[in-house]
Amino acid sequence: MSNLIGSIKSEISHATVLNNGLNSAGWLLSAEQQQRLLQYVSLLDKWNKTYNLTAVREPVRMIGLHILDSLALLPHVGLARTMLDVGTGGGLPGLPLAIARPDMQITMLDSQQKKTVFIRQAISELDLKNAQVECARVERFSPLKKFDIVVSRAFAELSNFVNNAAHLAAEDGLMFAMKGVYPHDEMARLAENSAMSFQVSAVIKLYVPQVDGERHLIVLKKVKQQADEQTEEKIKESRI
Repeated sequence: MSNLIGSIKSEISHATVLNNGLNSAGWLLSAEQQQRLLQYVSLLDKWNKTYNLTAVREPVRMIGLHILDSLALLPHVGLARTMLDVGTGGGLPGLPLAIARPDMQITMLDSQQKKTVFIRQAISELDLKNAQVECARVERFSPLKKFDIVVSRAFAELSNFVNNAAHLAAEDGLMFAMKGVYPHDEMARLAENSAMSFQVSAVIKLYVPQVDGERHLIVLKKVKQQADEQTEEKIKESRI
């Protein structure tokens, strides 16, 4: 009986933590979506004991460090219809975003089979019709259609991200790199390499409730796309 009471109290506490975080950020999710997010946290905690999916061991900390951190992309995905989550690990940010954006088709990619097995099970248990997972190395992945957004929390270096994953972005697609502190050195190294097909278009400071430390979103656009936009802007200015 005491274990049951403790479990119920824990579920209520987690629900409150999640709801408070969502309210703080102004992200409106339904009760069903919030319940699915909590169910995902429960699955992640359960499988993590065997599969070592994340270094975060406490479910209550997973809410901030994983769920809310992933959802921080919500204001920035716009009208994108498809997204590829590269090096997804335990399904981050892909699964939380798939729950929050049922209108977006999200593919998660990881080269470790144990992680994709977990994600496949999570997709099934969470009944997500807009999510799928593939087990492959990013540089060898060749989908039938490319993606509006290619995102990753996993790459340690921006240049590696662009070099390995740029071929997966649609013609007018974007690449999103989720970072902690402002990556001055990484951005400088990327800018120095003129052969890179994508370069930094914007750096957005993210607000993530319940998470200490800085978080930034690095938005990358194709070099040709940036040049075309600059040309269009000059044409508009010349007409004024």
